[in-house]
Amino acid sequence: MTLSFDAALQAFAPRLPLAVGLSGGADSTALLLGCAARWPGQVRAIHVHHGLQSAAGAFERHCVDLCARLGVPLQVQRVDARHAPGQSPEDAARIARYKAFAVAAQAESAQGAIQSIALAQHADDQVETLLLALSRGAGVAGLAAMPAFWQRDGLDWHRPLLAVPGAELRDWLRARGQAWVEDPSNQDERYTRNRIRARLLPALEAAFPQFRDTFARSARHAAQASELLEDLARQDLAEVGDPPRIAGLQQLGRARQANVLRHWLRQAHQTTPSSAQLDALQAQIAACATRGHRIHLKVGRGFVEREGLVLRWYNP
Repeated sequence: MTLSFDAALQAFAPRLPLAVGLSGGADSTALLLGCAARWPGQVRAIHVHHGLQSAAGAFERHCVDLCARLGVPLQVQRVDARHAPGQSPEDAARIARYKAFAVAAQAESAQGAIQSIALAQHADDQVETLLLALSRGAGVAGLAAMPAFWQRDGLDWHRPLLAVPGAELRDWLRARGQAWVEDPSNQDERYTRNRIRARLLPALEAAFPQFRDTFARSARHAAQASELLEDLARQDLAEVGDPPRIAGLQQLGRARQANVLRHWLRQAHQTTPSSAQLDALQAQIAACATRGHRIHLKVGRGFVEREGLVLRWYNP
């Protein structure tokens, strides 16, 4: 069910002190104002300067001025968010941004200053993430979209606005006479997310007015299914071993075998196989009936090889 901004903020109960990721846009500006008013003296802000566009300076100035007016301490993190060959610019910027948030928070957490980080993604962002996952043929982990809460690097991470439509946040700011900075790259339809926002969301609004609620419900169902698959994969990996024994893998049905292989590669080696790579690996496992059968396949960022009775992954 979609919520008003005030209702979402009332339901938000982080461990304090809290850091808010502040881009300067409407969403994070609203989140910082709301949190600073609710927990005076317990809120910090972190701004990541990507340096990828001329407007970045205006974002930083907005954040500096806003935080000075609110009396909120601000950390500005400058990052190199240029993308590597084969990597999307959005992914590169996102990875750099999350690393910068963690570094900034941990720098203060060494003094016991930050317990939680709040990010301002909202209901429309969640729909866009789900549609992007569908467009890429994602499994249930991808269809779960963005979690509202997780823990990493000794910090609690929150997205308290996932049930709040983006328009609601802008209306809340306008009612208070609060300005924000518009990112000009949000209008660039070379980026898939921007095309979804400009073309698909208005069509969904017209055809299915409750789409934010129903899409969010589907994402929650996918998140529950993904959690169950993770639990099963951990159990199966404990049985087949790490590195996994080929004979143990052969005893599993194809779906469970694929599930445990993905889990092994992701957890032990931080790599993800494509569907084609996983199919090829499973075909080789099924065909592995003799001591001399050789397995050497490109999987994720490296290779899977047979080593005696087990599979090994390595990155040359």
